[in-house]
Formats: sequence, structure tokens, C-alpha cells
Amino acid sequence: MLIGGEWRDATSGQTIVVENPGRREPIGEVPRGGAADVDLAVAAAGAAFPAWARVPARDRGRACLAIAAALEAREEELARLIASETGNALRTQARGEARWVADVFRYFGGLAGELKGKTVPLGEAMLSYTRREPIGIVGAIVPWNAPAQLASLKIAPAICAGNTLVLKAAEDAPLAVLMIAEICQAHLPPGVVNVLTGYGAECGGPLSAHPRIRKLSFTGSTAVGKAIMRAAADRVVPVSLELGGKSPSIVFPDADEDWVVEGIIAAMRFTRQSQSCTAGSRLFLHADIFEPFLDRLAAKVKALRIGDPLDEATDIGSIINERQFTKVCGYIEEGLGRPDARLVTGGLPPREGPLATGYFAIPTIFADASNDWRLAREEIFGPVLVAIPWRDEAEAIRMANESHYGLAAYVWSRDIGQALRTAHAVEAGWVQVNQGGGQVLGQSYGGVKESGIGREMSLEGMLDSFTETKTVNVNLALPPPR
Repeated sequence: MLIGGEWRDATSGQTIVVENPGRREPIGEVPRGGAADVDLAVAAAGAAFPAWARVPARDRGRACLAIAAALEAREEELARLIASETGNALRTQARGEARWVADVFRYFGGLAGELKGKTVPLGEAMLSYTRREPIGIVGAIVPWNAPAQLASLKIAPAICAGNTLVLKAAEDAPLAVLMIAEICQAHLPPGVVNVLTGYGAECGGPLSAHPRIRKLSFTGSTAVGKAIMRAAADRVVPVSLELGGKSPSIVFPDADEDWVVEGIIAAMRFTRQSQSCTAGSRLFLHADIFEPFLDRLAAKVKALRIGDPLDEATDIGSIINERQFTKVCGYIEEGLGRPDARLVTGGLPPREGPLATGYFAIPTIFADASNDWRLAREEIFGPVLVAIPWRDEAEAIRMANESHYGLAAYVWSRDIGQALRTAHAVEAGWVQVNQGGGQVLGQSYGGVKESGIGREMSLEGMLDSFTETKTVNVNLALPPPR
């Protein structure tokens, strides 16, 4: 673990084995950090903060730009590491994520000059201005599904804004994050970035409850996000939470076209095994196009190649671990046993053959008339899509909003007025119209309802999440000296 510029084992001496989920074999070990290690990392971040906060913002930005260049030079190495530990396919997922990491540091490095305040015209006798000041020590926790991407979205804006950071990597996928930490350390003073590895209860819990942490930024499940919010409430610590989702895709009858089918596959994140909080896993298809659209969707999904994440021919890699694999299979079994549900494609994974060597799930689509059953309500975090017919626009919007989640949504129609009307009515923090791609740097991204609090990926996200506004009033109307 990186603590105060040094690479350290856990205080306990214990380790965690990191597994390649596509081959079910160990690829390394990392320290099993605990509360004592959290204390050391927070102390290191606290010691580094005063000097780092005084570094001119543009110089902090230059450091981020240097990190971006170093990351770009090692992009393929980082991509192969991501594929090895997450199971995400190298060609379709891991390379894009590695490229994104460098882009994040370059983006926020270029925004350093925007860490500025404003003046308020209170008259000739009063100078009133604001300052954007760093908050202090930031505690950050990232999940395993896109570990490098999400770590970069914590580290880059936090340090660019003048904070120091203690980040806990996911125990299932810590290696790429540690590589990013190594590159950061070559360009930053010791203690500015500290990275811990360990389990949530043993390491993440003490970090979220630590009395010296001044800001918490978490990406992960809604249940854990609620626990972090409770811990933060005791100390009135601000939180940013990017949590789960059960995102709807609403397809109008004029969108019965192949490009929409491709867009649904992209929105469902099938090539990431649908291990994405923005996966469009509820497909609301107009009844007039329901069957022919599903037929074409099933044919294209079947054509996707599942296999070794490091194989260039692979479209879809493996589920992250046995626990998640078993969970996904359980949902599929429930769907197969439901009388009203029809299996369109997929099903349970084979018990023999090449796909039995790893945690490989088969992309699965169920057709059902109900929006009320478990597979249409809960975040599965696996490649299971539920298709539901509708006839009335208001009915489709009502079903889309019948969820405690509100992260992403997708609307498909050639009638732009109709599409925008629907986009405005859907309760989600991020809506895409006629496309199913990923997030873009520069847009404010985050959820509503139980999908989170706060925004990331933008200038506004950096200012709101990682700075505090201080107002200074200066009386210019002093009496003459005596």
C-alpha cells in the first residue's frame, strides 16, 4: 500500500489474494489493510496537506498533466492489468478504461486555473470576494467494476483542488489502482495520494468513520452508500455518492431499426458483463414492435463472443468473482422458474467446456408483461435484461419511474420532440437520447433518488465536491489616520 510516499505491508502482516476471474487463478497478493493502516495513511495525508494546499493551482494542474503523460505511456500495461483482475475484455473494455484514466488527469489538470472565486459589488466602500479553498483530507472508496476509471475520478479532481487523499481500492481489483498510485507518486510530494487495500468492513469502515477525514467520496452499492452517509452524519462531513441503478430504456415504435438494437446492447453494457450501474437493464418496448425487435436483439446478442478477457477476439469477459457469479445465476434461475417470464435468449452458463473455466455468464433476455417482479426491480449487476411491452407513453414513463433508483435512462425515437418530452419526464440524473454510450468528461454526472448525491466528471463536480467557498469582506472606508 502507498502511505506517505512509501510502499508498506499491512500492519497486521495479512494479505489478500487477487484472482483472475476469467481463469479462476491467483495473479497476486495485496496487503489486508485495517484501522491501524487507515490511521497511518490519514496522518500522512494530514502532514502533506498544508504545503500542498499552498501550491499554486496551476502548478498542481501541471502535476496532473505530467501524470497524464506518464499514464498514457503505460496505457497498454494498465489495460492488461485491468483485464486480468476485473475480467473485463481487453479489446472492448479495458483499453478504453486505460485511455480514460490518462484523459481524466489531463482534463482536470487543464481546469486548475478555474479554481477561482468572484467579487460581489457591495459599493465603493466594501470589497467582497470569495475564494475556492480545498476541504482537507479526502477519504475515497472505489468498487471493482471499473476500478482505474473510478479511482482517477476521485484522485485527479481532489488533488487538483488542493486536497490530499486516502483512497481504498476494491479488494477484488486493486492492482490497476496501485499502478496509478505508483505513477502519481513519481510526480507528487509524499502523502498527497495514499492508497490502501483491504476489505470494506476492516478498512473502508474505519476510513469513512475517521475523525480527521473532511470529505467522503464513494462509488458503489446503495446499501454501502447509506452506511457511509450515516458515518458522515455523525461528524457533518460532506459526501459524494455515486450508487446503484436499474436504468430504463424506452423504445418508441418509430425506432424499430437495427441501429437502435445496437444501441440497446451498448446501453445494457453487455460487453462489460453488464457490471455497470448505468446498465439499461429494463427495456420498455412498444407493443407494436415487441416481438420483431426482440428477435433481432437476441440474434445480435448471441453473436457476441464470450471468453478469456485477454484474448483479442473476446467481446465479453467474465464476472468479477464467484460470489457475484452465483448471485447472477440465482436471478437467472428465478426468471426461468417464473411462469409469466419467457426466455428470449441466454440462460444458465454451461457446466463443462471452455466457459466453465472462469466466471462466465451468458447474456440473458427475459420477456415479461410485468414491471413488478424482482428481476425488473433489483440491480442484478450482471447480463440479465428484462423486456416489458407498453402502449401508452404515460404508462411507459410511469413504469420507468417506478424505482427507488434514478441514475441513467435511455430514450429511442426519431421524433425528437417526443424523445425530449420523455427524457424530461424520466427521473434520472443522466438521460441519453438515441445513443447508449458511456459518460463524457465535462458533463456533470450523478444520480437522483437512491442512486446518489453530488456530481462528478466536470468542473462543477470538482468545485462542488472538493472545494469550500470562503467569503471575505474588506472595509475600504477606514477613517483617516490620527
